[in-house]
Amino acid sequence: MGGAGDSRLPAPQNPPDGWRADATADDRLSADVEAAQGGDEQAFRRLYRAVQPPLLRYLYGLVGDDAEDVAAEAWLQIARDLGGFRGDYTGFRRWAATIARNRAMDHARRMRRRPSVSVPVESLERLADNADTASLAVGAMSTAAALELVASLPRDQAEAVLLRAIMGLDARSAGEVLGKRPGAVRTAAHRGLRRLAAQLDRSAQDGPSGTGQASG
Repeated sequence: MGGAGDSRLPAPQNPPDGWRADATADDRLSADVEAAQGGDEQAFRRLYRAVQPPLLRYLYGLVGDDAEDVAAEAWLQIARDLGGFRGDYTGFRRWAATIARNRAMDHARRMRRRPSVSVPVESLERLADNADTASLAVGAMSTAAALELVASLPRDQAEAVLLRAIMGLDARSAGEVLGKRPGAVRTAAHRGLRRLAAQLDRSAQDGPSGTGQASG
């Protein structure tokens, strides 16, 4: 009946925009994009916490130890230009990756160098197993050594792997960041993952320095 003595509260007829009982994380973050554009600092912080970790790993693959400085520059531009952005959270991630990549390119031109790293074989030993190419490479990316290994790939392959596996972008979104067709991104990512798996497999066969034995 819903009389005055009824202790039950009626379900709200009009929940807040962007928030539903079955809303996914992306739905909520899409609502945060709109709220942040309206000046909601808490919403912007939630976006930062969601995007910064993969963005930082992506930049590490591009500029090495300078990733944090480049990320800071990228976030300054993101905050400054947020009012002009149009799209949902998926689009926001793509937009943030594009800005970060542009800042990384600027940084590389200033420094006139790319990261050159030497990955200790022993640090990759535990990553090599009989898993398929994709799961092997993606699993490896939880370590700094593997990110350094990704950075040693040809640039088109490295960026495709980083955007797909680290930033979590689909081929179309990654293609928009790189200015390439989705098929070209898929091909570059596949080749990069195969190369990573081959390198890890060779490391496993060689064995740790000083302990491995040649067979045959």
